[in-house]
Amino acid sequence: MINALGHPQHLLLLGGTSDIALAIADRYAASSPGLHVTVAARPGERRDQARQRLESAGCSVETVDFDAADTSSHTAVVEASTRDIDIAVVAFGVLGDPEEAWTSVEAATELATVNYLGAVTIGVALADRIRRQGHGVIVALSSVAGERPRRSNFVYGSTKAGFDAFYTGLGEALREHGGRVVVVRPGFVHSRMTEGLEPAPLATTPQAVAEAVVDTVRGRSEQVWVPGALRGVMSGLRHLPRPVFRRLPL
Repeated sequence: MINALGHPQHLLLLGGTSDIALAIADRYAASSPGLHVTVAARPGERRDQARQRLESAGCSVETVDFDAADTSSHTAVVEASTRDIDIAVVAFGVLGDPEEAWTSVEAATELATVNYLGAVTIGVALADRIRRQGHGVIVALSSVAGERPRRSNFVYGSTKAGFDAFYTGLGEALREHGGRVVVVRPGFVHSRMTEGLEPAPLATTPQAVAEAVVDTVRGRSEQVWVPGALRGVMSGLRHLPRPVFRRLPL
């Protein structure tokens, strides 16, 4: 279980090669002696590198094969470890090409399957595990893109809107069972996923997101924007009339 100082014993990274997921693990490894990390990701060089990175930080590490699009395997992935899951980080997702996403059935299907359907099925499997344990935190990496989808990436934004709604509701459902969900809403994050893209205003880093996650889990809040200024920005954008919103360079 997470101790009184906020230190977990077991961290499950779903999408364990994600820059943000690994930054979160780094933060916990620095303050949680004996931390065990399960890296759930596709086998390959990136997963091997993630394992080496965490072992160098002093963690004990196990790896589990995980494909977000293979929803039939998600229960087995969650059940793979015999240790209680103190914190599970749902960190997988695809950005895709925004124009192809609304003109190609295959591209749209990939985004919807990975970002929403896969997130729901892994969330249901995690919820079952947490109910049986009687404790556990799910850190769900959403995005401000889901708060009001924009013309420039509305298919991706729609998948994140569904993701956000599901995990917000899951947090309510798990409260009576000792579980908790933290929904994290970053803006543009400098990472492999956004490499080559023009940074948006208030861009942030995986390390800043990780710091916010650790602080939020310790502080018992249920939602966090990174950077924090985005909370006010997105509140304003959500309430803009559509004709005005349409004119913004988004």
